[in-house]
Amino acid sequence: AGIGKCVATDLARRNARTILACRSRERGQAAVEEIRAATGNPAVVLRLLDTSSMASVRAFASAVLREESRLDVLVNNAGVTGLPFAVTSEGLERTFATNYLGPFLLTNLLLG
Repeated sequence: AGIGKCVATDLARRNARTILACRSRERGQAAVEEIRAATGNPAVVLRLLDTSSMASVRAFASAVLREESRLDVLVNNAGVTGLPFAVTSEGLERTFATNYLGPFLLTNLLLG
């Protein structure tokens, strides 16, 4: 939703292969279908990613590097605010992991 969906729609309109990295399979797939319908671009795909989980970030990056021949643009748009204090299963504060550590790790893993 929001800025991420607008950016993804714009990229798809430009005929880019567009990967939506979403936590929710249901919401992500709905966004994929909306963007495909709005742009006529069938190369819009969903990949699951939870940036609060470094294991999820590593798995996502590994799949992208394995499955994609190249990556031209990365838009880090995930973020949360106002959540109650919580620690992830990896021992990280959830908001800090989601907003900073996950995107930082993802970017570095995808640099190649």
